[in-house]
Amino acid sequence: MTDAELIERATAARALAYAPYSEFAVGAAVLTADGRVFTGCNVENASYGLAICAERVALFKAVSEGARAFHRLAVVADTEVLVSPCGACRQVLWEFAPDLIVIVANLQGQMRVRPLRDLLPEPFDARVL
Repeated sequence: MTDAELIERATAARALAYAPYSEFAVGAAVLTADGRVFTGCNVENASYGLAICAERVALFKAVSEGARAFHRLAVVADTEVLVSPCGACRQVLWEFAPDLIVIVANLQGQMRVRPLRDLLPEPFDARVL
């Protein structure tokens, strides 16, 4: 699957976002090692702390279907500045995919590709437990 195709899947997921409070819709699509794609959108809640980001929705859907190895993640938002995963998402992604490639894109066609290692240079993981 190409980066453009993964971005298309994330863009389609973005359309399903439940963001009545922030009106900040985000979509994500994660590509597994065996070629499956799982998508997610952000889901807000009136109790703001209970909201969940698109990246974690996509990853948790994949994990709940048995996936444990991941290659790429695309994240799409309608912003001028490209939006990277938040700190909580970076930490959760690290748990399953320290070698993940993260693609961030916007609806204007801009994109950036970086390894998760660059986004989370000093992760908290099992090595410190």
